[in-house]
Amino acid sequence: MNTPQSLIDSFLLMLRAERNLSQHTIRAYGVDLSDFIGWVKREELDLAAVDHRAARRYLADLDRSRYNRTTINRRLSAIRTFFTWLIETGELDHNPLGAVSGPKKPHHLPSTIVEEDIERLLTINDLSTPTGLRNQAIIEFFYASGARISEVAALKVSSIDFSQMMVTVFGKGSKQRLIPLHRLALRRLHEYLSLARPELARHSKRPTDSLFLSTRGLPMGADSIRKMFKAALKQAGLDPSFSPHDLRHSFATDLLENGADLRSVQELLGHENLSTTQIYTHLSISHLKSVHNQAHPRS
Repeated sequence: MNTPQSLIDSFLLMLRAERNLSQHTIRAYGVDLSDFIGWVKREELDLAAVDHRAARRYLADLDRSRYNRTTINRRLSAIRTFFTWLIETGELDHNPLGAVSGPKKPHHLPSTIVEEDIERLLTINDLSTPTGLRNQAIIEFFYASGARISEVAALKVSSIDFSQMMVTVFGKGSKQRLIPLHRLALRRLHEYLSLARPELARHSKRPTDSLFLSTRGLPMGADSIRKMFKAALKQAGLDPSFSPHDLRHSFATDLLENGADLRSVQELLGHENLSTTQIYTHLSISHLKSVHNQAHPRS
């Protein structure tokens, strides 16, 4: 068998070449596997000698080190995928993690921003300035599309199709999906592109086709967008713990509460599994219970 590190390097190369995973995901795989290999060495084992008992000891060590359940399950998933690949390439003949399960995740409902607070958030921008128009367009776009912050940061000018009232986004694993946009979001984007973006672009000598630009005319990354959103929350006097992802949750919940079917919401959010989308039905049911309690004469 090749050295563990050379096997990890080959595995990561495969993820990049064949599965088209993002650099962030591949880096996370590398960190998780390197940690596991370090543990294997400290236990004076080799990969061929790892069995389900050793795997459970590793998970127990992570738990004792106070890693959260999400991290432990992510590590387990990375190791399991790695061992599956080792079998496919003939390095091993069995997967010792096949019968090993991780800790159950605590059941957390996603947080949402109520419509009144979203409206408030959309009244604090100075639309007479380029940055105000830009910020308004970004916040409106989040709520109109349910896009992830990484997807918004990656948008190009050409991503918006005004004639078809659609936007093309690239989600996890570079998977492309089309999302319809309502007229108000499109109007804000048109105002930004016509009046604000040319002004912002003037500050950079390097042309870019990124949709949202900073005050220096550079593409806005996820951190810059998040910082802008936090400033908007503070200005609006809203809960500072909110994030752009909560607008994604609000988008999904509001669609379901207004009659959208679960499969359509799954497609709009870019969820691979319907079970991921189903968590929003719990929020919707909570809303229905509240309406029932308020409206039913016997409640």
